[in-house]
Order: sequence, then C-alpha cells, then structure tokens
Amino acid sequence: MENYKRIMDAEIEKIKAQKKRPRLLLHVCCAPCSSAVLEQLSAVFDLTLFFYNPNISPREEFDFRLQELHRLLPLMGLSEAEIVAPPYDNAEFEAVVKGMENLAEGGERCRKCFWLRLEKSVAFAKENAFDCVTTTLSVSPHKNAAWLNEIGLELGEKYGIKYLCSDFKKGEGYKRSCALSKEYNLYRQNYCGCVYSKQAAEKREERNFGQ
Repeated sequence: MENYKRIMDAEIEKIKAQKKRPRLLLHVCCAPCSSAVLEQLSAVFDLTLFFYNPNISPREEFDFRLQELHRLLPLMGLSEAEIVAPPYDNAEFEAVVKGMENLAEGGERCRKCFWLRLEKSVAFAKENAFDCVTTTLSVSPHKNAAWLNEIGLELGEKYGIKYLCSDFKKGEGYKRSCALSKEYNLYRQNYCGCVYSKQAAEKREERNFGQ
C-alpha cells in the first residue's frame, strides 16, 4: 500500500527547495478536520478553502460547520485565506447515492460521495488556475485514504491539474486536530455529515447508552 504521507512530504520538500508558494485549493469538510491540515500547509502554500459538502444534512448543520470554519481562520492567523462555499444543494448528493441508502458506512456510498466532492473541487481548481488541489478528508481515521488519493489522482489527470497526495491522519495529524479543536473550542460533530451517517451515529449512541 502506498505511503501517501511520505509522497506528500517529498513533494513539499521539492516545493520548499524551489522557494515558491504554489496556489493550493484545499477542499475542506469542517473546522476540526481543517485545523491541523491548515497548520501544516499554510507554511508552504497560498491557500483557498473550498467548502463543497452537499452531503451534509440538515441545512442548519451545513451552515454551522461553515460558520465554525470562518471563525477558525482568524484564530489561526489565517484571515487572508479565502473560503469559497458553493450554494448548498443536498439533492446533488442524494442523486449520486440513490439506491445505496442502506449500505454501511465506509462502503460504496462513501466512495461515491468522495468522488462527487473531489470532482467539483478539482474542476474548480482547474477553472481558476490553481497550481494544485487536495482535501482535508484523509485526516479522519474513518476515511479511506487510498480511495481519496486514487480518486484525486484520476480526477487530476482528467482535468489536467496536480492532485497533492496526502494522508493527514498520519504523523499524529488526527491527534493534533483534536488538540487544536479543544484549544479553539471548535464544534466537533459526531457524524460525517449525511443523514445516513447521522442515523448510524444515533444507533451507536443507543447501543452505548444501553451498556
């Protein structure tokens, strides 16, 4: 299995040696997952955050996660970083996962969701002349980093833009995101975002409560 953290670290070392600051479009899912990733990447790249997450439900949850992201940037000294948030449209997500509603978390429904969000991100990066693109999603221990990088690389080739491989959970990245979330008092949701992950989280809580 590929070591995507090692691949990213090597790429970053090359960029540092060139003494350039490439423009990176960073697909972000929420403030907690973004925190440690922003800390790492802001030293190397000029960042624009792309909050495209039509999977999130309900709308109030989407709005609150976006609000927390806006609150995080000045706390991290990154007020100059722009956040781009396409209009919320949960129907985009529901259309691509139709027929997969009853699948378990972490399966093909999640892969389709990754593809949807990454394709929109990669296409936006290409259309707006970014140098490269990646996502914060791999910081979560519940996300399949191999899938994310395979999808990202395929889409990067399709659209003609560099996809920065990553596995942000490695090197204690997830642990650091938890520490920063506590430091900045960030809202940490207990489900990925979609109604199906919310239902799974509620079932877990019911089981734990009954123990």
